[in-house]
Amino acid sequence: MDSRPGKGMRVHQALRHDSALKHVSGEALYVDDLPAPSDMLHIYIAMSPHAHARILEMDLDAVRVVTGVAAVVSAGDIPGQNDVSPVAGDDPLFAEGEVYYAGQSLFAVAAESLEIARAAALEAKVQYEILTPLITIDQARQAGSYIEDSQTMACGDAAAALKNAPRRLKGRMIIGGQDHFYLEGQVALALPQEDGDMVIHSSTQHPSEVQHCVARVLGLASHSVTVEVRRMGGGFGGKETQPALMAAAAALVVRKTGRPAKLCLDRDDDMKLTGKRHDFEINYHVGFDETGRIEGIDLALASRCGYSEDLSSAINDRAMFHVDNAYFLGQATITSHRYKTHTVSNTAFRGFGGPQGMMGIERVMDEIAMALGKDPLDIRKVNLYGKAPRNITPYHQHVEDNVAPELITQLEAHARYRERRAEIKDFNRASPFLKKGLALTPVKFGISFTKTHLNQAGALIHIYADGSVHLNHGGTEMGQGLLIKVAQIIAEEFAIDLGCVKITATTTGKVPNTSATAASAGTDLNGMAALNAAQEIKGRLIAFAAKHYHCAREHISFSDNHVTIGNRVIAFADLVNQAYLARVSLSSTGFYKTPEIHYDRATHRGRPFYYFSYGAAVSEVVIDTLTGENKVLRVDILHDVGRSLNPAIDRGQIEGGFVQGMGWLTTEELYFDDGGHLLTHAPSTYKIPACSDRPVEFNIEIWEKGSNLKETIHRSKAVGEPPLMLAISVFSALGDAVASVAGHKFMPRLDAPATPERILTAVEETRRRAGVGKS
Repeated sequence: MDSRPGKGMRVHQALRHDSALKHVSGEALYVDDLPAPSDMLHIYIAMSPHAHARILEMDLDAVRVVTGVAAVVSAGDIPGQNDVSPVAGDDPLFAEGEVYYAGQSLFAVAAESLEIARAAALEAKVQYEILTPLITIDQARQAGSYIEDSQTMACGDAAAALKNAPRRLKGRMIIGGQDHFYLEGQVALALPQEDGDMVIHSSTQHPSEVQHCVARVLGLASHSVTVEVRRMGGGFGGKETQPALMAAAAALVVRKTGRPAKLCLDRDDDMKLTGKRHDFEINYHVGFDETGRIEGIDLALASRCGYSEDLSSAINDRAMFHVDNAYFLGQATITSHRYKTHTVSNTAFRGFGGPQGMMGIERVMDEIAMALGKDPLDIRKVNLYGKAPRNITPYHQHVEDNVAPELITQLEAHARYRERRAEIKDFNRASPFLKKGLALTPVKFGISFTKTHLNQAGALIHIYADGSVHLNHGGTEMGQGLLIKVAQIIAEEFAIDLGCVKITATTTGKVPNTSATAASAGTDLNGMAALNAAQEIKGRLIAFAAKHYHCAREHISFSDNHVTIGNRVIAFADLVNQAYLARVSLSSTGFYKTPEIHYDRATHRGRPFYYFSYGAAVSEVVIDTLTGENKVLRVDILHDVGRSLNPAIDRGQIEGGFVQGMGWLTTEELYFDDGGHLLTHAPSTYKIPACSDRPVEFNIEIWEKGSNLKETIHRSKAVGEPPLMLAISVFSALGDAVASVAGHKFMPRLDAPATPERILTAVEETRRRAGVGKS
């Protein structure tokens, strides 16, 4: 099938990404590729070398006099508020009086070249009083350092259920953070306009937030700042709140000099300056019966949030929402501690806390299986959500669309889970040094922003007199295929070729007050908003045709670039031109807000999610017990995307999400020294998955029975974040392989990421505990 987006292609078609050819040919323009104005300045951010210190003096005179330096800006040069935070007002553009993490921005140098700016920054004379930093969760816990009060979510009486449970166990696991490692780093280009206005090209998932932050820093009204983004080279949540600092610094330089200015971080500076996925510590106490069914559970989650709030409140809330994953916990207490440390503020990352929560309950499932000597899949299946009363989440939302049992059963059979488990047992018995592991884990992921007001979107559609369509909406493109999906929706509504719909850059000048493209809700929200606009124009065209041709509205239909009006068939473009000549408006805004959702954070009760997305994965791994080296041999995925708008795009999201999750849990290690310095801040030390790390056999299937009980756009489901959590199956399989060295007598102590060093340590410890020597 021809997958080119053009003639006759609309929804439910496997089309390639609208920029696919430009991506591989290098023709796709990113912010740093835009033609540079001849007088553009280059900006370098000077960063704190200390995690916690008072600034006693900051003398920048020597920086200012360096040849080629046009401006040096610091906190004292800000005409508005020194704040680029998304919510709490606690993220300064430049440090004032005190620094709170190693890498915090001190000042910016704008020069004729980046090399000049970087060299000039070294001339600054900054004196500090070094203070003791809090780097780890343990240190913050001992100091009582929190970003907010601890939160508790409860359903039933967990303490009583634990006391009365036939069997109980306790455990603890550590889950590391993750750098976004987007291919395109943080970048902003600010251009001066008339009357002190500003246009900013920003690599951001949230143009409206960048607009509002820049306006706040400059002391302007939001209407004076326009933010535009055509595409990002990856985002993954790291371009939700983080781009505001880059954009504000560039805008401040423009304000001071009147010249265009660009700030483009290199990889090392990007990794030091910007936030990561939250690292977690999870403690659990679970009571269960002899079948493995949970009767009561107490889960305590703790996260390192960094020096400011950023989005940590919502992220940790979502971890609590997803600590059940696909399982009915019954009597449950979930406590979340959010610790403030002298490290970069952790931020949004694909899954937004959900992956960390799911890791906790999946470890519990493996622990119960090991304690009972049962197959972990059987424990998972016996604990799945079911019919009432086993369909209520710990936050009291009813699970109405549970397809997990059916989906898991299908994958279990298709992937030959039982047969392969027996084969692996035989392999391990015969293999003294290489050990295999196998695991099947599910995903149930809630779709919606948990901040209810964010679940809204706007769109703008113009139809020109020749019948061509201009499409704009508040969603941003970061490689995930949002723009092509929304274009397909509009082509479907007008029954025209996809090539007739022009995809345009997201801009705050066309659609205001947008939410971030995040929470996997980009297509759900913006697709429906665009559909609303298209239906408004379509309604006008139908009304015009009915009057002009004296035809009943119900006898007017659109198909294959034409409009049937009674017995007459005319080209869509001709009807549009006739409507234009008759002074019919061919432009409309669109709007959508997600229905039914509500949530009371004070009680942690409500319906925060419109629906759930489901999936399951079987992963097979092999480890070398002499070195800890490991390889993912085979992965089978069955994922529910509802009625897929574009199966090609959705498959790409499933594969990419899984591999990114695999990297988080196996190779990507953020290491801070005792002084709070990130030591893994480049690809030489921070290891994202390489091509060779891809599973040897990788089978991905979109669930053919998928649909959506809710009235989403063409009954599709979100696909951006849920696949990442399918990679938990890799981590569980690694634990299974380690446990095999002692005959699966107990659960190995394995934390994430499961690097070769951690696997080797777990193997040796497991052998010691079992009294087993090396084979």
